[in-house]
Amino acid sequence: MSAAKDYQDPPPTPLIDVEEFTQWSFYRAVIAEFVATLLFLYILVLTVIGSSKLSDTESHCGGVGVLGVAWAVGGMIFVLVYCTAGISGGHINPAVTFGLLLARKISLIRAVLYIMAQCLGAICGCGLAKSFQKGYYVRYKGGANMLSDEYSIGTGLAAEIIGTFVLVYTVFSATDPKRNARDSHVPVLAPLPIGFAVFMVHLATIPITGTGINPARSLGAAVIYNEAEAWDHHWIFWVGPFIGAAIAAIYHQVIIRAGAVKALGSFRSSSAV
Repeated sequence: MSAAKDYQDPPPTPLIDVEEFTQWSFYRAVIAEFVATLLFLYILVLTVIGSSKLSDTESHCGGVGVLGVAWAVGGMIFVLVYCTAGISGGHINPAVTFGLLLARKISLIRAVLYIMAQCLGAICGCGLAKSFQKGYYVRYKGGANMLSDEYSIGTGLAAEIIGTFVLVYTVFSATDPKRNARDSHVPVLAPLPIGFAVFMVHLATIPITGTGINPARSLGAAVIYNEAEAWDHHWIFWVGPFIGAAIAAIYHQVIIRAGAVKALGSFRSSSAV
């Protein structure tokens, strides 16, 4: 006789759940995603501009550099996920939302509204940053994601796929109900590994693409900067993250959580009966 599980897997979320439209918690979650993404882009863009400005001057500090930008972005994600996880899940990223949709963690309706809120929040956050640093915003290209001249399109796409895979896989692992049930401290610490994943990916990929791994972040910066160079390879920052998120969702659900094996075992059991 097998031992009883000490945790309970939540049932798959319905793909279409119209009852969500009648719940205030649903709209509160959408607003939280909008505000969180706005704040994220505001801090990110001003950090990039400030670092670039100091690097161009004779200041003794010389700017925070790639390491400082990566710390600022990862730290802000940690703070925002901690603040919003209990309200909206703390996605702040269409790729994360897409991965959770594929894993049936959220409904299609919630996913669409989240992505719309995230994109609008990113645009507003970049606009707010530009309003404070208009001259420097244009000079330093508004923190827009662009493929570096030293790298090919394939390399840029691969960097976005792998970087997003790392992030979304970390999200799945940090919020796994099995781990949460057995380690009571994990839900509290979940934002920490997510923030560190963002930090590490930025260290690796800023020289290649400026690090997207978040289509809303890339869209917001491109819309407000709105120069041709920001749109030349913009598709990379949508296709790459969505592919990376899909791979992470499949890997976690099918391999790590053995979804395929459980389904096969259930099928064999029912056939034997």
